[in-house]
Amino acid sequence: MAELTVTALRVVQAVVATGSFTATADLLGYTQSAVSRQVAAAEAAAGATLFVRGARGVAPTPAGERVARRAAAALAEIDAVPTDLARLADRLAGRVVLGAFPTATWVLVPCAVGVLRQRHPGLTVDLREASTPAQLRQLRAGRLDVAVVAVGADLPAYDLDGLRTDHLVDGRSLLAVARGHRFAGWEQVPVAELADEDWVVGTGLSGDPQFGAWPTLPAPRVAYSAREWHARLGLVAAGLGITTLPEIAAAAVPAGVVTVPVDDPAWLGRAAVAVTRPERAPGAAAVVAVLRELARALG
Repeated sequence: MAELTVTALRVVQAVVATGSFTATADLLGYTQSAVSRQVAAAEAAAGATLFVRGARGVAPTPAGERVARRAAAALAEIDAVPTDLARLADRLAGRVVLGAFPTATWVLVPCAVGVLRQRHPGLTVDLREASTPAQLRQLRAGRLDVAVVAVGADLPAYDLDGLRTDHLVDGRSLLAVARGHRFAGWEQVPVAELADEDWVVGTGLSGDPQFGAWPTLPAPRVAYSAREWHARLGLVAAGLGITTLPEIAAAAVPAGVVTVPVDDPAWLGRAAVAVTRPERAPGAAAVVAVLRELARALG
C-alpha cells in the first residue's frame, strides 16, 4: 500500500466535512484540480474508492468515512506539534488566577485569556467572576493574582493602598433598550428624557455595586430587579424596562437589545482597572500586559 500523505489526509477530511471539491478548494486555498489530484492519490494509496459523485456534490463511501475518521485523529496530533514546541520554548508557565467584575467577562477578559493561550501555552489562566469588593478581598487574601475591578465617582472609594494598579479603559455607561423602544434609533438620549421610564435594576450582596437606573436620576421608577445580567437583559428585550450597561460590555448584548449613549454632563462614567499585589509574578505581569493591550484596542 502506498503512503497516505498529510496533505491527502487533510483534503479527504475537508471533502467529507464540506461535501464538495469546490468548497474544499476554497477552505484549504487549493485549486479544484489540486483537490481532485489529492483525492485520486488518496484513493490509490488506500486501494479503494473514497467518494462517489452525486447531483448534490460528493458523498463518502464507507472507506472514505473510515479514512476521514482516522485522518481527523492523525491531523489533530500533527497540528498539536507547534503548540507542544511552543510550550518547550516559552519559559512562562504555571497558573494565574484572574478575577473580573461580571460585565468585564463578556468581551475584554475572554479575549485576553484567548491571547494568553496563544502566546503562552504553558500558562494556565483560572478565571473567577466576582464583584469589585469581593475581588479585592480575595486579592489581599492571596486567592487572586490579578483583579479587574471597576472604579468611578458613583462607587465607594475602595482601599487600594499597598496594591499595584494599571488603568485599562474608561467607559461610558449606555442605555440598554429593546429594539422596539422609542430610544432605539436615537444617536443620543438627553438625560431629561429618562425621568418617566421604567427601569430594570440589579440586586446582589450588600455592598456590591449594581447597574440599574441612570445614576443621576433623583427618583427612578423601578419596574423589575434581577440579580443576573441575562435576566435583566431578558426583561429589557421583552420591553418591560430599560437599564444601564457599561460600554465595555456593549458588543455582547443579546438579540433584541440595543445600546444608546446618554447626554448627561453630570455623569463621568466608570473605569476598569487591573489590580495586583505589589510584587507581580511573571504570569500575573503577562496577564496585565495583555489586558492593557486589548483595552487600548477597545478604547
